[in-house]
Amino acid sequence: MNLNSNNTQWLDWAKELQFIAQSALAYCKDSFDIERFQRIREISAEILSTYSGLSVEKVKGLFCNENGFQTPKLDTRAAIFDDDKILLVHETNGTWSLPGGWVDALETIKSNTQKEVKEEAGLEVTASRLIAVQDRNKHNDPPYAYNVCKVFVLCEIIGGEFTANIETTETAYFALDELPVLAEEKTSKEQIAMCFEAYKNPDWQVKFD
Repeated sequence: MNLNSNNTQWLDWAKELQFIAQSALAYCKDSFDIERFQRIREISAEILSTYSGLSVEKVKGLFCNENGFQTPKLDTRAAIFDDDKILLVHETNGTWSLPGGWVDALETIKSNTQKEVKEEAGLEVTASRLIAVQDRNKHNDPPYAYNVCKVFVLCEIIGGEFTANIETTETAYFALDELPVLAEEKTSKEQIAMCFEAYKNPDWQVKFD
């Protein structure tokens, strides 16, 4: 859920209420407590609806549809270089990003990175080096209503070529000073610059928030 606002204090409150309610509902047994925490969850959805312009039903579907202890989602992004240029994939909405996506069940950070590159760029790669682990809401706009850990991984091509797919329309390599319009919610210029630094530095120290 993308949320555009200059002041996101309300978003922090809604997220914390949602976290408290969801975690409590995973463990509490008392019927009265369950009713109270369900109401707290509804209040968090109403806050998001009021400030985001989305309907309460839409917010509940996106924000209040999970059970169990709430943890951040994982997103992997691959940094692939050729002749000092980085590979980007062209999204169907016209913007560009590093190939990647949500970590699927049964996948590791390494295998998911390689899988996403194959699906979006048609390339077979080996994930060779960890670049960074970032809190998405500290580095990408607009903020999301849930937390995401973004993992950037340096990869090396071992084969393959681009094939048409439902997520991307083409791939291309870009120098840092010639980047196209980016999908800022997925990949920022600062994140790409970080990948360039890691690529050029064999002694790179992994960054993390």
